[in-house]
Amino acid sequence: MQIMDFEEKLLKAARKNESLVSIGLDIDREKMPPFLFDERDPIFEFNKKIIDETRDIVCAYKPNMAFYLAFGIEGIEALKKTIRYIPSDIPVILDAKMNDIGNTARKYASAVFEFFGADAVTISPYLGKDSIMEFTKYEDKCSFILCRTSNPSAGDFQDLSFNGEPLYQIVAKKAREWNCGVVAGATYPKEIGIIREIIGDLPMLIPGIGVQEGDIEGAVRNGTNDEGEMAIINSSRGIIYASRGKDFAKKAREACLFLREKINKINE
Repeated sequence: MQIMDFEEKLLKAARKNESLVSIGLDIDREKMPPFLFDERDPIFEFNKKIIDETRDIVCAYKPNMAFYLAFGIEGIEALKKTIRYIPSDIPVILDAKMNDIGNTARKYASAVFEFFGADAVTISPYLGKDSIMEFTKYEDKCSFILCRTSNPSAGDFQDLSFNGEPLYQIVAKKAREWNCGVVAGATYPKEIGIIREIIGDLPMLIPGIGVQEGDIEGAVRNGTNDEGEMAIINSSRGIIYASRGKDFAKKAREACLFLREKINKINE
């Protein structure tokens, strides 16, 4: 049962905090409060304050690796420190969208789950089963396969038809076969519903809320399972950059609460 421990952790956090909201900790120097750069460790201090203000109202945190790599060694160290700081009962999804041939995928998996200590990772299915299995060997972790991504040109490949079936649906079937989670963007609510029917009760990571203007109602109604669970609805910039002032963490909490209540109302 490759993702049972992750599922249990996710469900406990979601139920305890009454939340399907994941916060994307996507660090951007141009958007962070300027005063933080007087601190010795500005990236971690920013994340720490966001986490302290929201740890009781989220189901997960999702740092995107690209934003940390852009800071070089400083960013990598801050990412590891941030993951270590997040409460152990809240899942951490490292959004890395990585993969490669089996031997290289093994090293990627080791970096994500052993070095960084994440609970889950986003990966590309393009190389097929042997690469995926290097991640699923970590039985208490979760691998979220890119299925229907939130970007405008997602359909360039994901809508290609094979024997009358679009590629994203084939990927969803493989995710179920391999017992993996999927990534499905809120900008495609109809497709989210089709994917949910295919994957059953497996977890679905749903980005695209907030700045990307994804369909919140469609994401909730189509993305949750029959119990109204197993959907991880992520917002990044819309929450963490609600303010660039001294009140940035409190404003982030307000934005997160607003999204949580909106989702819960839809999910009643």
